Amino acid sequence: MAPLYSVRMRASRRGEHMSGAERLVRQEDVETVCLELLRRGRRHSRGTADALRLAVDLVEEAEIVTTALPDLLTWQVADVAAGRRAALCRLVAAGVPEAVAGAAMAALAKGAAPGGGVMRGAMLVDVHSGERLEADQARGVRVSRMDLLPELEAELQQQLAACGLNNRHVREALVLAAKVLSAPGLVAELCWSDDPDYTAGYVAAPGFGYQRFPRLKPAGDRRGGRAFFVDGRRTDVEALIRYLERTPVLVTRPGRVLPARPWQEG
Repeated sequence: MAPLYSVRMRASRRGEHMSGAERLVRQEDVETVCLELLRRGRRHSRGTADALRLAVDLVEEAEIVTTALPDLLTWQVADVAAGRRAALCRLVAAGVPEAVAGAAMAALAKGAAPGGGVMRGAMLVDVHSGERLEADQARGVRVSRMDLLPELEAELQQQLAACGLNNRHVREALVLAAKVLSAPGLVAELCWSDDPDYTAGYVAAPGFGYQRFPRLKPAGDRRGGRAFFVDGRRTDVEALIRYLERTPVLVTRPGRVLPARPWQEG
């Protein structure tokens, strides 16, 4: 395997996190990707960034973990309320108690950071107690150092385009979910975007992959984020956080993009 570099971008405005991006790229692509991410970070639907941070680090080949993309299934829901009921149902199916899942969903809806702000990373929630395990509830846990093997990019875009889903939000979320689902002790993930123009979100779990809901928040809402549900009784939480934040993960195997289905309640 050719040497890879981790390229990470963070954009903020007046100290508030706005956007970020992660890539694992070959040496000859570092400059191009750096420029692409800097341009992307300057402007966001939430405003124009006044601070950009770019980090580039060589990745040791022996550290790289490989995994597969999860299968993607879209559930068609009538509105935000139906989407959240459906997402709650899938979290319960993944093994998250309803009360724990509902509390995490409510936290994302009101702003999970102190004071109702948007977290920079994800909540880490014990499925047994509902306790939040992240040390810093403003920062949370930041998943970093992951990417898709370049040879899979065209195949993934073709699959997504056939379902009308070939956009950056979906592609990047799939890669992030692939890393999260490979983590030890991970039970499920819940996410919806803090981008006010993007209303979709998903539930991902090792048992059923990535299940997407086109409406998990109202259009124009700037609140969003992620919650990782973990088995706190059997998991070394510090090791899990190190894996999510530091271990480079390269997606080398495709998943399936399945036809959308209507969600039926009850």
